[in-house]
Amino acid sequence: MTHTFSGLRTARSFQPPAPADGTDPAGTRTPTVEIVIPVYNEERALPGCVRTLHARLRDELPYPWRITVADNASADGTLAVARELAEELPGVGVVHLDRKGRGLALRTVWASSDAEIVVYMDVDLSTGLDGLLPLIAPLASGHSDLAIGSRLASGARTVRGLRRELISRCYNALIRLTHGARFSDAQCGFKAARTDVLRPLLSKTEDDAWFFDTELLLLAEHNGLRIHEVPVDWVEDVDTRVDVVGTATDDLKGLWRMARLKASGAARVPVPARPRPAAEHPDAVLAPDADRSQLAWQISCFVVIGIASTVGQALLYWLLRGWWPPAAANFGSLLVLTLLNTEANRRLTFRYAADGVGAGRAHLGAGALFVVGYLITSAAVLVFRDAVPDASAAAESLVLAVSSVLVTGIRFLVLRLAVFRRRTSV
Repeated sequence: MTHTFSGLRTARSFQPPAPADGTDPAGTRTPTVEIVIPVYNEERALPGCVRTLHARLRDELPYPWRITVADNASADGTLAVARELAEELPGVGVVHLDRKGRGLALRTVWASSDAEIVVYMDVDLSTGLDGLLPLIAPLASGHSDLAIGSRLASGARTVRGLRRELISRCYNALIRLTHGARFSDAQCGFKAARTDVLRPLLSKTEDDAWFFDTELLLLAEHNGLRIHEVPVDWVEDVDTRVDVVGTATDDLKGLWRMARLKASGAARVPVPARPRPAAEHPDAVLAPDADRSQLAWQISCFVVIGIASTVGQALLYWLLRGWWPPAAANFGSLLVLTLLNTEANRRLTFRYAADGVGAGRAHLGAGALFVVGYLITSAAVLVFRDAVPDASAAAESLVLAVSSVLVTGIRFLVLRLAVFRRRTSV
């Protein structure tokens, strides 16, 4: 990796103005900003992008700044063009990497940056620069940890084809369904972060390409960081070279990898703690909107896990029924699926409320529910067999599935209100 910087803001360390008395009380220092533009074979688009951005920053951004062009192994004249721009424009620098990958470029430059806020934007400037200051301001004020441009948030204005619109919405819906994400647009090329919270997250990121954005946001949200969304104006670049099919495949693999990382507990990183609001009382409850949002996630995730568990139990019962009597087959299938169901709910459905709930307590509570579920489902199967003596194992499995729906509702209420009830510290 090589660096090239020139002009008034050339050094890798910023020199923001210090107070006259030599002190730096909290909140008085002007934060520094580094804007990274990752490029690959963009010799034609790069000059217009950098000059437009440079003029905007020079005239309007109230923070010390620098622009860094991150060239990921371009095979055309991109690196030479970038170096010419660095010589021409003060505050512009170049970083060259020998390997291709947008995620690799961002991770490399962000990890070595000495700015307090780092920003990323695409070279095509698809996202309107009017959103730049709103993107940075929440981080500069300390209100948020990360900020993202969103093409799907209320107030955003986008111009793009139906195919790309459909793919984007489906992908973001999949992220919300599988991970309970609360951000609306994972892949918009317009993001910013405070470096003090970003560095621990970067140590856990693995993707070198397009999934890097999603990976970073999922890690941030999993670790309780605050993500601010800015509705943006966005116009599709018709000359995009993104391999949609290949990217979609990599994204699905990435989502599965992130699910396993979070389930194992390895996604937790030591991020700076956000102070408790001064007005917050130890007995305070969630705001209505936040409570509704959490409840919606818990219900949707619990339903998905419940459906998978019910189908799994019915299939396992059907397999065991060939060797065991009904009660024994039901016991074995219910025991296995209850263990899997409880662990899935502990790690996914109630993951925020369960921070202070150990696996032992969770499975102890689930054990009591297991007894209730076993009694209800066994009674349903035995009553059905008495009523229809010649019923097949498949029919018994159907009755078992229906009775399990009732058990599932009872489980959700008990888990939410008792086992994984949110606890407050005094």
